[in-house]
Amino acid sequence: MTEQGVRWTADQVLALAPDAASRAAGSELGAAGPWSGAGSSGEGVVWGLCEAGGGGDAPYRTVVDVSGPEYGCSCPGRGSPCEHALGLLLLWSGGGGAVARGEAPEWAERWIKGVRAKGPTDAPDSPGAADPEAARRRAGRRAERVTAGTVELEQRLADLLRGGLASAERSGDGLWEETAARMVDAQAPGLAARVRELASLPGTGADRPVRLLEECALLHLLGRGWRHRERLPEGLAATVRSRIGLTARADGPSIRDRWLVLAQYDTADSRLTTRRIWLYGTGTGRTALLLSYGAAGRAPELALPVGPALDAELSAYPGTGQSRAALGERFAPPAPTDVRPPGTTTAGAAARYGEALRDDPWLDSVPVTLDRVIPAPDGEGWQLADADEDTALPLTPAARSRPGLWRLVALSGGGPVRVFGECGHQGFTPLAAWPEGAGEMVPLC
Repeated sequence: MTEQGVRWTADQVLALAPDAASRAAGSELGAAGPWSGAGSSGEGVVWGLCEAGGGGDAPYRTVVDVSGPEYGCSCPGRGSPCEHALGLLLLWSGGGGAVARGEAPEWAERWIKGVRAKGPTDAPDSPGAADPEAARRRAGRRAERVTAGTVELEQRLADLLRGGLASAERSGDGLWEETAARMVDAQAPGLAARVRELASLPGTGADRPVRLLEECALLHLLGRGWRHRERLPEGLAATVRSRIGLTARADGPSIRDRWLVLAQYDTADSRLTTRRIWLYGTGTGRTALLLSYGAAGRAPELALPVGPALDAELSAYPGTGQSRAALGERFAPPAPTDVRPPGTTTAGAAARYGEALRDDPWLDSVPVTLDRVIPAPDGEGWQLADADEDTALPLTPAARSRPGLWRLVALSGGGPVRVFGECGHQGFTPLAAWPEGAGEMVPLC
């Protein structure tokens, strides 16, 4: 689609982003405030100047050929599209005159001619465009900013611990929002997102001091991991870069399989709606996660029917132990299948999560299928108890409040079932289930 056709929606723009951190950062740049000289042409070109986060630095020159799409930006980010390209496209998709029609400036025109003649250049009118050494220098400058941001964050965390965790409650959300803004200035959107999550922890239960301390420790670990990334194995270093917020492409080899769609559900905050789709390869035995995003209040564009299997290709994102993949070519419509993922015990699920934390200490949960478990009340909560062993997993607080819990209880009827879900530090969240023996999958979300 070009401007001569239909203007993109916010859902379509956010679906282009390579990861959650760049999506969140791009959403913050989707307002007119940081932009100047934004414009668009009738030939499908959008451009603009975005304020840099480093004080007196020159603004980033961002241009997008929406007919490709192709993206160019003079920022040091390695991902494509970067947060500035996403923000510019969101500004353009919103209409309202924020992006005026007109003739492209000389730097944008030169970039777009190069794209359409011989493929995209490194960045529009940046010093040493298409020069690998210049690209390394820009990446180095961003790395320096991120490093400075991690040092500042560590100092702030140390001040918080010296003052006592109770001071976080007295300071309110302003403490975390100001710290998150500093991480955005440091071009570390992943750190900013994790800092904002801390704002929801104080005042949320009797265990809040423990949870706050745990999250602060994980932030400290992430900062140390970044500063010592050269010493890490490549897979773990890639995970650290992703958690910090440096974008990456799904560059793994394409894997074609019949992918059973296990679950699809949305979560939302004030900025984004995130859709998680879990797939199981009926031939490869791999479990993969598709993520799609929409602007706040809007449903993401990608949707798959839960239950059938999809004949398609997936490509994995970098990082040790990562489940996330990108959906490639689809070869046939979804079709029914009687394949079920193999199950494990509740003890095996907990051990699997522990093993995954060695590769990604910031991982909230892992996909697991439990075999022969029985849902049972456990005081004020619920648990999944092994039918053949004296072990159990508690359900997460979120799972206890979902109507899917009662579908699971009804499906079980006091007998064992097979359950797919997410196992993490808060417990198990059931997402799909099968009755003992033959029977179709029952979605629980």
